[in-house]
Amino acid sequence: MIFNKETAKQTAEVLLQINAIKLQPDEPFTWASGWKSPIYCDNRIILSYPVIRNYIRETMARHIEDHYGKIDVIAGVATGAIGIGALVADYLNLPFVYVRPEAKAHGRQNQIEGFIEKGQNVVVVEDLISTGKSSLNAVKALNEAQVNVKGMVAIFSYGFDVAKQNFEDAKVELHTLGNYENLLEQALDTNYINSKQQHILAQWNSNPSEWTAE
Repeated sequence: MIFNKETAKQTAEVLLQINAIKLQPDEPFTWASGWKSPIYCDNRIILSYPVIRNYIRETMARHIEDHYGKIDVIAGVATGAIGIGALVADYLNLPFVYVRPEAKAHGRQNQIEGFIEKGQNVVVVEDLISTGKSSLNAVKALNEAQVNVKGMVAIFSYGFDVAKQNFEDAKVELHTLGNYENLLEQALDTNYINSKQQHILAQWNSNPSEWTAE
């Protein structure tokens, strides 16, 4: 679920502006999973642009305050959301922790880095949602630490059906600043892509694992 239409439009605009999102339907990228993709998203670039990172930080923070009420801790998902999660926590004057994909094999063998207590109310911050598996893995670690995960906020989601199902199955509420549908609308409106490219991008989103560039 996006925060609202206007936020989704503005988020798409700034992500395209700084090339955090690149659309190349004619020259697809190859993801680590092996999928061919006409889109590549790297939201860590946001941290290099103060005006845009402040927009993302403040929009996320206001939504957390309005939607979740009293929160004790902000948790970022490593590694992509550590930076923006810490900025959101700082804006809200809240403690921050981050969650690794798995526990370290050395030292204190932590999966959750930072101080957190049982029963605390936590909102998870993520940068990007694809299938949702790595994001929900962080939620699982927090649940095992016996904290109350109120929900997750993310910068952008590809809107895959598998992600929607994964979040529903895990009973985790997800809100995002922007999503794929609104990204394509904004990209077309600003002539970043043409109607033929929009069609290709929409086809990919409906079946990304099987898509091939024609």
